[in-house]
Amino acid sequence: MTATQPLHQVLQHLHAGRWNAAHDLVQHDGSMLAAWLHGILHLQEGDLEDAENWYDRAGRHFRSRGTLAEEIAALEATLAASAPPDFEERP
Repeated sequence: MTATQPLHQVLQHLHAGRWNAAHDLVQHDGSMLAAWLHGILHLQEGDLEDAENWYDRAGRHFRSRGTLAEEIAALEATLAASAPPDFEERP
């Protein structure tokens, strides 16, 4: 399992509308990416005060953020770029 795998699971919950499951899972990750994703979850819920707090923790500018869809796409692109390449085991 890669270090970003739990965040991919959070995104799966988010896309499926399982916000409680997404929120419960993201709270166990102390990374900057998790803080950003946590902020996105609060943004989606309309809880702007908590969203801004999590964006601050992630080192991101809340007031100059994109739309919810843009933020999710940007986070997904960042996750994809930070994932290590898959290496096949050679016999």
